[in-house]
Amino acid sequence: MSATVRIPTILRTYTGGVGEVSADGSTLAEVLDSLENNHPGIRARILDDAGALRRFVNVYVGDDDVRFIGGLDAKVTEGTKISIIPAVAGGADG
Repeated sequence: MSATVRIPTILRTYTGGVGEVSADGSTLAEVLDSLENNHPGIRARILDDAGALRRFVNVYVGDDDVRFIGGLDAKVTEGTKISIIPAVAGGADG
């Protein structure tokens, strides 16, 4: 299965500045493996040393947060759009 992965600006150094790339796989884990094969180093920015999603990185398969649909085992179908979104911290003082 081929999916389109939306790459946040902070990770585009791994994709040569490209904001969307294709990756293959029937699960999120397989898609991340494909992404790593084509763009070495990017997976380490998404997964921690134990192989789990980093705490401050949100990943969506379609409109669904993968933490609620199986994590790395989330199913990916042909043409699915996957979004990698780094969490933003901060707030207003006052």
